[in-house]
Amino acid sequence: MSVSKIYLDNNSTTPCDPRVVDAMLPYFYNHPGNAASRNHPFGWEAEDAVDLGREQVADLIGADPKEIIFTSGATESDNLALKGVFEMYSRKGNHIITLKTEHKAVIDSCHKIEKQGGEVTYLDVKRDGIVDLEMLEAAITDKTILVSVMWANNETGVIQPMKEIADICQKHGVLLFSDATQAVGKIPVKPKEVGVHLMAFTAHKMYGPKGIGALYVSRKKPRVKVTAQIDGGGHERGMRSGTLNVPGIVGFGKAAQLAKAEMTADAERVSALRNKLESALLSQLEEVYVNGSKDERMPHVTNLSFKHVEGEGLMMTFNQNIAVSSGSACTSASLEPSYVLIALGLGDDLAHSSIRFSLGRFTTEEEVDVAIKMLVDGVNHMRALSPIWEMYKEGVDLESVEWTAH
Repeated sequence: MSVSKIYLDNNSTTPCDPRVVDAMLPYFYNHPGNAASRNHPFGWEAEDAVDLGREQVADLIGADPKEIIFTSGATESDNLALKGVFEMYSRKGNHIITLKTEHKAVIDSCHKIEKQGGEVTYLDVKRDGIVDLEMLEAAITDKTILVSVMWANNETGVIQPMKEIADICQKHGVLLFSDATQAVGKIPVKPKEVGVHLMAFTAHKMYGPKGIGALYVSRKKPRVKVTAQIDGGGHERGMRSGTLNVPGIVGFGKAAQLAKAEMTADAERVSALRNKLESALLSQLEEVYVNGSKDERMPHVTNLSFKHVEGEGLMMTFNQNIAVSSGSACTSASLEPSYVLIALGLGDDLAHSSIRFSLGRFTTEEEVDVAIKMLVDGVNHMRALSPIWEMYKEGVDLESVEWTAH
């Protein structure tokens, strides 16, 4: 086969759709205006382009365009939601509830809030990665102001029961925030219908450009307010100052329009390819495990552990040809086992042996076929060199072995 480089790391970032690039190009040169320049035609053109992009993004998630606050990306949106709510509602309480499997942008924001006097409860998840609803409700106190739960996990693709979570939050009068970065544009995500009050997402996970994201902030029932984290100029209804990224917003809007039109077909095609990849690896190799729920997960993601095969080492057998991830891209510089997989109850050995495959709009069946062969060859090669695998195959109880360090 002629395939040379195969991209299976779409949870890290997606390629920009050529149709998105075409929509953006005029706003780099022919239409250079600042959307805040309201005294000449160039500014009016830019403002019109921003208004259209805002409408397209809002339409994708079933929101009012006035509920869309543009940011530099989901990390900023997470920070604005968590810190902005904590500061705005400090008189009501100082307690936030989240999950141990959240993205680092949420976890680290919560750590910062704790340093500022906030209290944060980090809930365990069940073995399949899904929140225990009874545990969630039991954690709510009269000081709880916000629950933060990721719509779909970046490492496992596990989808949380957002409607049930929203019902619990409504019952107790608590705001609900969701980092929906991995879900928006790939599955139907309607925060207003579900009862989610704030939601972070970004363009570059849905075939749009990097550097442009959004925060959905409910305007009615309830009307939510957040304290700005960036000051200067009062842009974005006073919640996020800064010159708007007009080309980025145009691209975000186009990506949202395409996602709405093509989401169902994309999901059906890519889930079939994901299932082919997963089934082949499970059938052709011994001791391969799917991490997280097989049922409640994104259609394009599978996270697999290859027993007694170190994930980073396995990747080195094919990483000149295949792009995958052994953890989230934002923490891949660390060789610590994935905290998400540890939270699911995996031991360090299986967590270290995990690889995330995230397929996308431009993934082909030929690429999947090549990836299957390279992975099977890579795992077999690594195991052939492994004395631990040999001992395991001979029936040695590895738990009882006394290892000595040299």
